Amino acid sequence: MARKQNKQDALDYHALGRPGKIEVIPTKNTKTQWDLSLAYSPGVAEPCKEIHKDVENVYKYTAKGNLVAVISNGTAVLGLGDIGPEAGKPVMEGKAVLFKIFADIDVFDIELNTKNVDEFVNVVKAMEPTFGGINLEDIKSPECFEIEDRLKKELKIPIMHDDQHGTAIISSAALLNSMDLVKKDITKVRIVFNGAGAAAMACVKLYVALGARKENIIMFDKDGVISTSREGLSELHRQFATTANVNSLADALKGADVFVGLSVGNVVTPEMIKTMAENPVVFAMANPDPEIAYDLAIASRPDVIMATGRSDHPNQVNNVLGFPYIFRGALDVRATQINEAMKLAAVNALAELAKEPVPDIVNLAYNEKNIYFGPRYIIPKPLDPRLLSHVAPAVAKAAMESGVAQQPIANWEEYTNVLNKRLGLDNQLFRVIGTKARQDPRKVVFAEADNLKVLKASQVVRDEGIAYPILLGNEQRIRTLAAENGIELEDTVIIDPKSDEMTEKRHEYGELFFQKRQRKGFNQYEAKKVMRERNYFGCMMVETGEADALISGLTRNYPDTIRPALHVIGTAPNVKRVAGMYIINTKRGPLFLADTTVNFNPTAEELAEITLLVAEEVRQFNITPRIAMVSYSNFGSSPTPEAQLVAKARDIVKMREPSLIVDGEIQAAMAFNKEILKDSYPFSELIDQEVNTLIFPNLTAGNVAYNLLQEVAGFDAIGPILLGIKKPVHILQLGSTVRQIVNMVNIAVVEAQHKCCK
Repeated sequence: MARKQNKQDALDYHALGRPGKIEVIPTKNTKTQWDLSLAYSPGVAEPCKEIHKDVENVYKYTAKGNLVAVISNGTAVLGLGDIGPEAGKPVMEGKAVLFKIFADIDVFDIELNTKNVDEFVNVVKAMEPTFGGINLEDIKSPECFEIEDRLKKELKIPIMHDDQHGTAIISSAALLNSMDLVKKDITKVRIVFNGAGAAAMACVKLYVALGARKENIIMFDKDGVISTSREGLSELHRQFATTANVNSLADALKGADVFVGLSVGNVVTPEMIKTMAENPVVFAMANPDPEIAYDLAIASRPDVIMATGRSDHPNQVNNVLGFPYIFRGALDVRATQINEAMKLAAVNALAELAKEPVPDIVNLAYNEKNIYFGPRYIIPKPLDPRLLSHVAPAVAKAAMESGVAQQPIANWEEYTNVLNKRLGLDNQLFRVIGTKARQDPRKVVFAEADNLKVLKASQVVRDEGIAYPILLGNEQRIRTLAAENGIELEDTVIIDPKSDEMTEKRHEYGELFFQKRQRKGFNQYEAKKVMRERNYFGCMMVETGEADALISGLTRNYPDTIRPALHVIGTAPNVKRVAGMYIINTKRGPLFLADTTVNFNPTAEELAEITLLVAEEVRQFNITPRIAMVSYSNFGSSPTPEAQLVAKARDIVKMREPSLIVDGEIQAAMAFNKEILKDSYPFSELIDQEVNTLIFPNLTAGNVAYNLLQEVAGFDAIGPILLGIKKPVHILQLGSTVRQIVNMVNIAVVEAQHKCCK
């Protein structure tokens, strides 16, 4: 008999994952008639009635608490000015994407066709029931000030004009840390502003809140210095008018400690920078061209601390460091506003985070070996995954302490865990690898280009700027398959190793291959004939430098695919055996597993070599390997040959590389249980370490483990990654998805970048 729907069923369905409980909003089931009856009629009537009884229940039964409106009238879009609401829509849509990927906040972008302040305010007020917060964007000055002030007074949800306060918050954090580095007192430094628009006025007010003195500040706008003798100033500008006798920006910069540019490019010269005080701080934030180019400023003053709005220089003042996390904290405590206390909390959280050790994942994202607090790193990087768990709680606490939070948080540890789940830290490594690959794409050979998945993957890597694909196979077959499936090949290189056009190239490759294998089972005829096979031909392209990496194995068994790589390219120097590794995406972060594909029952010496190969691969991603060599025994608890083999392998590893963090033999569960490990085995190197690498005693253990993690636990995986080959060759697992193939290409490109630079 069908289950009868009741009131509580409907209420529970609509309350699932809504703010009120600290949890990530899940996707609701809508697969059956039962689900649909809860989602809509008749079940939806129950939350409607509850909200009618108490309007605050809208946060419990709807998505309002995680929904922000990004609203603009297109009157001050980027540096383009008043280009209208339609032309400004792409910026608003981009802002929505940033809210989602950095803080898991849902967004509607809304473009209003009005320049009238009253009309703008009334429209936004009428939409208050829909949204948990309002982000105002790209509204020209002075209207933006009045619009924000009125909405903050008339609405009971958090409002922020990001063009003002975002820049102010990020640059304030940079200012605090700059003052710390140069050992100057913010109450005494002289600050010169070029620009007096919305962002500049928000900056100067926040700097004053941090301790800067109004009398030490000189501001310029397009009409010159803002002085007390100047007529027609607004009330806001009058607050910061100077009595100093200066006529030009060059005059003002003489002896100044800080320059803040929020104006136009190339208005500051190296000569002006040279006249500033010792250890000057220069924030040239005009985009895309700063007030003075980064290289010019650094060349003119080696002691300068420089920040810009550009991503291709250190110290990027980027609003994405602020608004996603400020709104996240405000929404999670249901703040009625974003007040000064919350802004200052964000400033201090950003400043403090920059002083903490930088995670490996951030070093990898920016192609750096060791980012650390100093003149080239005064604010966190936008891709730092710690921003959410540092800034949002600080903002939420400030909202609670300042009395504007309607839903206080009691368990901060639980809240931090939920924030990390929202961010999807388990996918962070994959995103970073993709970013790094796109910085320097390479030529990648696809040996099975007549397979639809491979063709789709080749289009993805080309469109995303990851790699330049080279397709091997029958050209007519490949083009027909592509046309049938809407795949654009455009200028993609297609090579058929069997074609007459490749006769000369096969002969050339065959001669080279014969030189390698003439005493290893190949005669001259066989060496040339084997070049008709795509895996041999593709490997030879990589070996000769005509390509940078090879991807194969989707439709062939592993041994048949790995053999050409070993024959043609061979192992890296000092490597005796190749090995296979998987990267598993877990909630703890990436987990590296080996050997999962090649070596059946390695000796202690071979297991040690596998461990060192894996350590080198992990470091390639700028991640410090922390290795557990696993077994069914803990440090001699079982005196069996299998356990002793692992212990011996660990001894060999430590002898060859004493500084490597590695221990074993150890049970897999013990490697992750710090409390028991500390109590029972206080000598272990893994105490207080986040283990990120598991070395298995044999192929069976490794293969079973990664399959269980992937299929039963549901974790994503990249692999198998072939270790020990001299140049990047990777063999896909049977049944790989298009995204898994793309991930393997990302790995191959990053490896090619690394190997070419060694």
